[in-house]
Amino acid sequence: MDITERKITKIARETEKFVLVKLRENGVGTAEIDLIHAIRHNPGCTQVKLAEILNADKAAIARRTKNLEAKGYLVRKDDPTDKRSQFIYPTEKAETSKESKAEIESEFYEYLVSALDEGEAETFAKLLDKLYVASKNESRAGFPHFNGNCEK
Repeated sequence: MDITERKITKIARETEKFVLVKLRENGVGTAEIDLIHAIRHNPGCTQVKLAEILNADKAAIARRTKNLEAKGYLVRKDDPTDKRSQFIYPTEKAETSKESKAEIESEFYEYLVSALDEGEAETFAKLLDKLYVASKNESRAGFPHFNGNCEK
């Protein structure tokens, strides 16, 4: 029996709704934020490289980069060794933008945790960290508790 009643998933969904609302206010979608984030961490990469990084369709990346360029978040510079290729860089607007999904999620999580008193918040943070560590360890090990490779 799932004593969590999938509430972790449900909270994550409500958080995603909040992220979408905040991003729409700024005229940027979540896929575009992911692309901006990838460019900030990989300045000068190509659309092909971005598609690999984001595991996305090349045509979708082309559309998003065009839209973000029009919105002032990205600039393209010709590859001096190959005129058919262009490097993509974040603009100052992209670098200084506060539209990071993580920042928006943090804002919502801070609001949620504010419903707890200080002791509850400390206990919750410790328990959450314990669950996070367990989930990362299980993932890194290839989910042995779920694929028959481990005794339960």
